[in-house]
Amino acid sequence: MPSGKTIKLILYELLQFAALIVPVFVIMERFASLIWKIKGQDLTAYWLVVAVSMAYVTSVVLLVWVPLKYVILKQRRFIREITQWRPTALAYIILCTLPCFAILMASSKVQVDSGKRPDPFTELPVSLVLMSLICVDIIERIRPCKILGQSDSLDPDLDMSGPVLTHLEQVTTVSGELHTDELPNGDTQAHLELRNGSVSGKLQEPPRTPSRMTTSSRATSTAYLYSSSSSRPRVYSGPLNFLWRRDGRAEVFVDSFLFWMDAVELVRVAGVQSVFYSVWVFPVYILAFLSTLRMVITPHNPLLSFAGVALQDFPFFIIRVALIVVFGYVTPMLYLLKNVLVSLTFIYFTFLTRLRIFKRQSMF
Repeated sequence: MPSGKTIKLILYELLQFAALIVPVFVIMERFASLIWKIKGQDLTAYWLVVAVSMAYVTSVVLLVWVPLKYVILKQRRFIREITQWRPTALAYIILCTLPCFAILMASSKVQVDSGKRPDPFTELPVSLVLMSLICVDIIERIRPCKILGQSDSLDPDLDMSGPVLTHLEQVTTVSGELHTDELPNGDTQAHLELRNGSVSGKLQEPPRTPSRMTTSSRATSTAYLYSSSSSRPRVYSGPLNFLWRRDGRAEVFVDSFLFWMDAVELVRVAGVQSVFYSVWVFPVYILAFLSTLRMVITPHNPLLSFAGVALQDFPFFIIRVALIVVFGYVTPMLYLLKNVLVSLTFIYFTFLTRLRIFKRQSMF
């Protein structure tokens, strides 16, 4: 009987494989039906499109997907060195999301040129393509964790790629630094050593007096009270203690869906018939596809914030303003405000606060 890890591996791989082929087959079948209606119910055109879809799926699975999965599972050296982006996510976006969006744009162009509009492709592409994308994202993030039992990680962000602060012996306070500056030789030394992708902090300082030890201990414990870190679990007792329970694996599902809600809404706008049968469907789908490239970056990568603004919020703000001017309120104002606020706050707190005028002590 196979072990639990083997069953989990097979389950995850089958789900990702289904997320790869099902959207392509469904959308290509819809496109084949569209061609069949436009060509006067010609079965030759229908089966030609179906045959092309089957040949495409077979080729990408045998030539790209299976070799990539083999290399990842075997943990080859060049794969182990990749810690800031996810090869599986990049392959999925190129092999599945990109052709699906291309077929949607082609279906709009074909119907406009023929003068017939039998299939607007409204709900199915949004629900199927993006749901498969979300499933792949969730599987990649939850893969290191167990399915049964309690989570082996208290951190809701389960993907711990990149350097991590693993050891910190002591923490000094402002008062401790003042006392250290008064020493003749400046005996305090701080070292940060990077070994094998992890950071270990070592702090050496001379022996303290009892008063300094007490002050530092109080400051450290006070800082922990206001810390949002979940590295130390808190125990709650009482009949309602179940209300305080949390699990990082469940939070991954919530975070993944919230992460993609803005892109889902923009693709929904492309399904509106007045937008779908116009030239505006092309920039909408192109920008929606570019926003999916954020999934390639690991959740703990600092580049993710900039990518979110550059690939999603700022372009989405521009296209939503243009759509409202041309078609009216086809998109909710809430998402428009979200895009502009996220873009402005990112620019302010990341760049403007570094200027000298914003460092003045007299300002709030």
